[in-house]
Amino acid sequence: MSESDEREPADYLVLRPEILLHPNIPKPLHGLSPRSIFGKEWWDEQRQIAYAKTGYRCAACGVEKKDAKYHKWLEAHEIYEFDYKNGRMIFSEIVALCHSCHNYIHDGRMEQLLISGEITKEKYRDILSHGDAITKNLPPIKAPDEVAQWNKWVLVINGKTYKSKFKNYTEWKKFYLSGANHERI
Repeated sequence: MSESDEREPADYLVLRPEILLHPNIPKPLHGLSPRSIFGKEWWDEQRQIAYAKTGYRCAACGVEKKDAKYHKWLEAHEIYEFDYKNGRMIFSEIVALCHSCHNYIHDGRMEQLLISGEITKEKYRDILSHGDAITKNLPPIKAPDEVAQWNKWVLVINGKTYKSKFKNYTEWKKFYLSGANHERI
């Protein structure tokens, strides 16, 4: 752990390590997000607001962007509330995260980057260790009892619903597992 990881965050920042346990996006809603719906200009404006809210620190670990390990900038991550039974993913907010915390959340994507050789085993293990240290005192996430069928899933933003880009799992699999598509976080 570096000195910057041990520093106290700004007085107004309440660390939220639970962000790192944010559930994965259900497959029917992959590729559907506020930034894909509202565009780059909206996204850039909203992420800058999120960065400023934390004083340019990671909301999960508190590292200042200038002291972050892999990149000297922050990344933005969308937070959602999930209604698994009814197939609703409700957009809640955008938060600022360092590269390590953001990749910890997207561990499945990070594993694919490892397999494809786009990141090293050392970086992969380091990011997992970083996140594990932050989440070690948090209770485990309980799996949902019931999950809606594929065609029921919608993204909800400000009360408006958006349906999946994919008709079914086969269509999703063809798009994402073809090797040609590496969605960036």
